[in-house]
Amino acid sequence: MLAEIGIDSIEQLFSGIPERSRLRRLLNIPKALTEPELIDYFRERAARNAVDYTSFVGAGVYRHHIPIIVDALISRSEFYTAYTPYQAEIAQGTLQAIFEFQTYIAQLTGMEVANASLYDGSTGLAEAVLMAQRVSKKNRFLIAQTVHPEYRAVVGTYAKNLGIQIEQIGYTPEGRLDPAKLQAALGKDVAAVVVQSPNFFGTVEKTNEISDLAHKHEALSVVNVCEAMSLGILKPPEGADIVVGEAQSLGVPMSFGGPHLGFLATRDRYVRQMPGRLVGMGKDQSGHSGFVLTLSTREQHIRREKATSNICTNQSLCALMATVYLATVGPQGLREIAEQNILKTDYAVTRIQSRTKHRVLFPGPRFNEFVVELKDDYAPRAQRLLKNKIVPGISLSRFYPELGNAVLLCVTETARKEQIDALVQGLA
Repeated sequence: MLAEIGIDSIEQLFSGIPERSRLRRLLNIPKALTEPELIDYFRERAARNAVDYTSFVGAGVYRHHIPIIVDALISRSEFYTAYTPYQAEIAQGTLQAIFEFQTYIAQLTGMEVANASLYDGSTGLAEAVLMAQRVSKKNRFLIAQTVHPEYRAVVGTYAKNLGIQIEQIGYTPEGRLDPAKLQAALGKDVAAVVVQSPNFFGTVEKTNEISDLAHKHEALSVVNVCEAMSLGILKPPEGADIVVGEAQSLGVPMSFGGPHLGFLATRDRYVRQMPGRLVGMGKDQSGHSGFVLTLSTREQHIRREKATSNICTNQSLCALMATVYLATVGPQGLREIAEQNILKTDYAVTRIQSRTKHRVLFPGPRFNEFVVELKDDYAPRAQRLLKNKIVPGISLSRFYPELGNAVLLCVTETARKEQIDALVQGLA
């Protein structure tokens, strides 16, 4: 191999690597463990995880109750071993489950067609931006600063070398996208306006007005949804062309940050530019119904430069979890869970306003999350709360330094009244 590329030694092969970056010793790896020793090792490590804390952290990953039936059904061997259904003729059960997932997502988002899931919410939003570029043939995008900052970072990474220009639009004192700033930035060269609702502050955006404004300037409207549970009670984003987001809330455990699943739904007229896979239902020669992969071209799997997505797979197992969860709770159950989220969040906000000296920013309406401006430094107060096994949200100073000493808190249906009261007492 060395001779083929015209060099004489391994040293020559590595000559481009600076000496300071080269390891000249053996790796410091401990000796191999026996199976019992390895099991003990992982048990000891697992015991260090703090599982008995009350967490008020949201920011894109949410704690919701998952009915036990979800685990029971996804553990069936025919589902548990299923990966991407390349061989559609022997994966009818998996394909049917994905078809039902697509149907649920289309119903929740108010769109006409949904794909078979994507890697996660952040890469899903990046895929939506690339899709909007293909549809519009334009490269300038306006993204609200109220979109999850880590999602914006992922979009920026995707866009960096593709000629896509990203401009961020600020927010009002109410914690929403500023329509005046959006109006000033819009023009015929804008491909799409990207907004998130509920946004990173938990505030519900006026997506219909934003979509109307985008369409007046011949731009697409992309709505991102980090908290899919909100779709159980909020109206689907009116006027949106693409609705994309993270469906972890629908029956998928937090799992220390993943794996989760992204979803993407759109209008029928844009289906051929939609990334990822799509499962359809058709009939065979005998008239029997069957499920097939459709609009998933050969290039999607082989010729990457021709593909509509650089992530051609779907999160089959996580999408199955979401499907079982939605089938279990049903439309009324989903609404009741969403209502509990709103009521418990409102209780927390009211108690903080009445019993502490801190200020709740942004008037709402809100879902799950809200921002509190602390009167003192976050770090020492957080340490005191952690000693009482309460995780008090996240500091926003890293993402929004202009908000000063603000913290983002999240309350879902899993928070009990006494836990919320303990948080308020700790903040007081």
